[in-house]
Amino acid sequence: MTEPHTDDRDTLTRFLLPHAGVRGVHVHLEETWRQIRARADYPERLAQLLGETCVAAALFTGHAKVDGRLSIQLRGHGALRTLFAECTAAGTLRGIAQFDEAAPPPQDLRDLGADPILAITIENPSLSGRDPQRYQGLVSLDADHLAGAFEGYFRQSEQLPTRLLLAADGERVAGLMLQKLPGDEGDADGWTRAGALFDTLAPAELLAWPAATLLHRLFHEDAPEVLAQRRLRFACSCSRERVEAMLQSLGEVEANAAVADGHAEIRCEFCGQGYHFNADEVVALFAPPMPHAPAPERLQ
Repeated sequence: MTEPHTDDRDTLTRFLLPHAGVRGVHVHLEETWRQIRARADYPERLAQLLGETCVAAALFTGHAKVDGRLSIQLRGHGALRTLFAECTAAGTLRGIAQFDEAAPPPQDLRDLGADPILAITIENPSLSGRDPQRYQGLVSLDADHLAGAFEGYFRQSEQLPTRLLLAADGERVAGLMLQKLPGDEGDADGWTRAGALFDTLAPAELLAWPAATLLHRLFHEDAPEVLAQRRLRFACSCSRERVEAMLQSLGEVEANAAVADGHAEIRCEFCGQGYHFNADEVVALFAPPMPHAPAPERLQ
């Protein structure tokens, strides 16, 4: 059993309720969330939705087997166009929202317009070292809030009862996830008892309490065990190589049009890092590879 950090800001905590047969994940983001939110001036409700998505992405890396990265993407046709959050196995997070500034922000998931899409994607390194292994699940948007939508997704995809609470304000975001262990582990009413205690937790308490306090106050009778903790931080996975691949995906004509005045600057929307390309560098992206000279059959 791991001793919990005394300061669990920007930390993921995995825990077990052995008497109840329940596993859980707790995430609290503070400085990480401030850095993500500072990248753009979001309306309050949209910032809350982005914060909940970021903390959900972190929670799910503590639940699923993620050796690479896990992302959540929400696409709508109303004021919110795209919302994206990503957490890596190394504990780095980033997130962004794109929206129509002239339209009122969505109050809940019912305001996303026609045919919105919510997807969870996991990318793990392949054993061959080539393209990553990619798994994607589509989340039904029957609920009016993210936590309810994700609860339904895990009940359907894993056939296991799941509870989820997400909370966000201007300074902090936090999340708590409970899931019944497979099989008949725990006593007969363990899941019912854990769920009833879960329902007593208010969003303000989730934001304010450290993991150790939360586990003691809610679940002390079930002897909670902290299994592992991991620090979380803001970081971006952009690189010049990834920008070059993006330019190549546009095609030669469109990429060359981007440098019509002799140079182009592509700025990462997540972190603000700029990548500069001149016309010759863009042309080189589409040049055929140089043939390799055959090795001599014997030393000269």
